[in-house]
Amino acid sequence: MDGYTELRNYAVIGDGRCVALVSRDGSVDWLAWPDLDSPTLFAAVLDHVQGGRFVLRPEGPYTTSRRYLPGTNVLETTFTTAGGTVRVTDALTIPGHRSLAPGRELVRRIEGLAGSVPMRWSVQPRFGYGAHAPRLTRRAGVPVVTFGPEAVGICAWNAGEPQPTSEAVASRFRADAGTRSLLALPYAHREPLVLPTRADCEARLDHTAAAWRQWTDSRTYTGPWYEAVLRSALALKLLVFAPSGAVAAAATCSLPEELGGQRNWDYRFSWIRDSAFTLNAFLKLGCAPEATGYFWWLMHASQLTHPRLHVLYRLDGGARAPEKTLPLAGYRGSTPVRIGNAAADQLQLDTYGELVQTAWLYATGGHRLDADIARRLAQTADFVSTVWHQPDTGIWEVRSDPEHFTQSKMMCWVALDRALDLAQRRLIPDRHAPVWRRERQAITEFIDDRCFSPRLNSYVRSADSDDLDAGLLLGLLHDYGSPDDPRMRGTVAAIQQSLQDGPYLNRYLATDGVHGSEGAFLACSFWLAEALALTGRADEATRLMDQLVLLANDVGLYSEEIDPTTGDFLGNLPQGLSHLALISAACAIGQATR
Repeated sequence: MDGYTELRNYAVIGDGRCVALVSRDGSVDWLAWPDLDSPTLFAAVLDHVQGGRFVLRPEGPYTTSRRYLPGTNVLETTFTTAGGTVRVTDALTIPGHRSLAPGRELVRRIEGLAGSVPMRWSVQPRFGYGAHAPRLTRRAGVPVVTFGPEAVGICAWNAGEPQPTSEAVASRFRADAGTRSLLALPYAHREPLVLPTRADCEARLDHTAAAWRQWTDSRTYTGPWYEAVLRSALALKLLVFAPSGAVAAAATCSLPEELGGQRNWDYRFSWIRDSAFTLNAFLKLGCAPEATGYFWWLMHASQLTHPRLHVLYRLDGGARAPEKTLPLAGYRGSTPVRIGNAAADQLQLDTYGELVQTAWLYATGGHRLDADIARRLAQTADFVSTVWHQPDTGIWEVRSDPEHFTQSKMMCWVALDRALDLAQRRLIPDRHAPVWRRERQAITEFIDDRCFSPRLNSYVRSADSDDLDAGLLLGLLHDYGSPDDPRMRGTVAAIQQSLQDGPYLNRYLATDGVHGSEGAFLACSFWLAEALALTGRADEATRLMDQLVLLANDVGLYSEEIDPTTGDFLGNLPQGLSHLALISAACAIGQATR
């Protein structure tokens, strides 16, 4: 073994502010505190030697099964050994309204179910992406590790006496049938560390499960693939950064799209591109508070760079995301390990269409646009009218020369089309509507003249090329052209012929300025399923969707990509866009088959 866990063997837990990865064998291999985009305390998934982890497992050989408690993001793992059975329940706890709780808290409950099982645990904290070993002290007999303004307590009840070593705090204990043990890591940042009682930790763990169930019970979806949609909703909820309303693209950074390759990116930012999918999913699932919170975060963040848009924004709404590399080994040797994301400064014209489409969805869903937002949306349409003709780096954020990407032009058309509709509804100023209408027609003519191949009977990746791109499916999904348009139907067929391999879909086959290859992009497969439903091929869409649902891991999660040969997960996880695309496809197929 190389010290790393297969990515599909990770589950995730979270509390609305941060997210942890828990492996099938009981190791917490990723945890960033105090926030989802903070430096890590545990990052063994990126460096199994230096990254740090929290291990909890039986001493001898074992098998495991696991699940989420129904309707929650509380993880339950059952270890079975020759001598007995143990159940471990993991959660990042959500404090009650009136409790004196730590700033953040990881709780692990251990229950002996049968026989007697020797257990061991080890907490190996490494602050700052593995760069800093902590200083160990004791407070009221409890080991506390500190670095700068951060402090973590290591609390154990009926789980052996914590023993400090040069690398970790560890212990052993025996889980007998009918016994219950508890481990907790309370965390504080620039505030006093609250060392909890066992009763408080137990109560918060139970409250956390109840809070998740209450949230789940409020969802309104009743369509097909209910369990997959519900789990996707719960995964998406984990990526909602509660303090601001932003939605992160994923919970991790630099998990590779190719083992040993260079396509290792930090996804702990909120992409404008995902905004329409995100808002649409929230609205369809009955998540009104999340939809409103996200929309207002989006309007706040985008005003900071108005009228230009950054491709992505920090979860606090900031626009700067400088990219740098870390001296970590990388997942299975995949380097560089990056934090930050240089794509933030690229010109990606499709983002303007996503922004206006999101506002259109919000407004036509019965929500109010205030005067300032209405003015800025009109100015965004003005800006698109002047820049749509420029080459850009496109939806896939290529690091080669800019091109006239067709999907970017389609989304510029969407920006102007939705702005015209909002103006007609008297929801935004219409003073420049004639200009928007003229430029919308000019975009149509550009796409028809230079971005459609009669030979392929398909729209193409970029002007005057013969390459295909799965991103073209978004033109159909965002109502550029009609599902009955032979050119759209031809594009779907051409993408299937060129880029599809069973349930898997490649993004494109063209070069993009980054060395190496990648796996099949899961969101694209869900886009194809939705496109098939929209173009009258609902039976085919259903068959594809059935296959895609089976590609999730054992607890219903998806990463960004998958290796079609091995089925291994690739890229960051949980990947919001994969889960958003699943929700959107399920809704579309459900509507098409009613």
